[in-house]
Amino acid sequence: MSIRIYSIDQQVASQFDEGRLVEQKPIGFPGEGSAVERVGTLFYWAWFQAKEDAYLPPHPHRGFEIISYLLEGHIQHQDTLGTERSLKTGSLQVMQTGSGVQHSEKYEKGTSGFQIWFEPFLGEANYATPSYSDYQEQDFPVETKDGCTIKSIVGGSSPVQLVADAKMWDVTVSAGKAFEMTIPDGYSIAGLVIEGQSTWCSFNETRSAEPREFVVCEGDAPGLLRMEADGGEDSRLILIQVPSVLPYPSYKEVKIRLKVNKETE
Repeated sequence: MSIRIYSIDQQVASQFDEGRLVEQKPIGFPGEGSAVERVGTLFYWAWFQAKEDAYLPPHPHRGFEIISYLLEGHIQHQDTLGTERSLKTGSLQVMQTGSGVQHSEKYEKGTSGFQIWFEPFLGEANYATPSYSDYQEQDFPVETKDGCTIKSIVGGSSPVQLVADAKMWDVTVSAGKAFEMTIPDGYSIAGLVIEGQSTWCSFNETRSAEPREFVVCEGDAPGLLRMEADGGEDSRLILIQVPSVLPYPSYKEVKIRLKVNKETE
């Protein structure tokens, strides 16, 4: 198993609404320049923060499964499906954008969280009926074990089940304690350090990660991954498990095929 650490400088920075909303992107859009372009079905990952009240006007999406997970604050969501919803700390929204949907968001000052895109097989997803759903903090199962608090966000025991192969956890590791998980054969873990220093260990490698750094752990065989909170403080980690290799044609490949088909009609 390999463990790679990506500093803030290797991620992408962007802003919206004249700088009121800023983003750190562990995985940016193609061409934006992030060191990591994708990890399996994980296509895009942005950590947003509202410096002031901010607004994103209506804009379209298609095909992708898009989640927004709030670390803190408040968002007002509207979309062309007729949805008007309010999201608060610890909640999550899921847009399965299918054949197409437009949405807008209002962010309260101090709001922070993630927008994450997962890629199903777009040859099918592009023609599916779009849908929206959301979940409050109390909807997610939480397990406390050996000094760790594990909140299941996507997949497994979570109420959020995607078409794309993905699981996601919000894990807090108490100071001096460690969280261990087994990575299945053919899968990788993408992790973002929210708070505290942590040490990441596999059977043949040990790496240290600072807050806001991005970690990618790739396994070529089933293996144990250990994450220990050090530096005398708790460590909070967002962990996403996805296939190491996308098991069907990618967005880029589908786009090229559609272009070729159109040119030959």
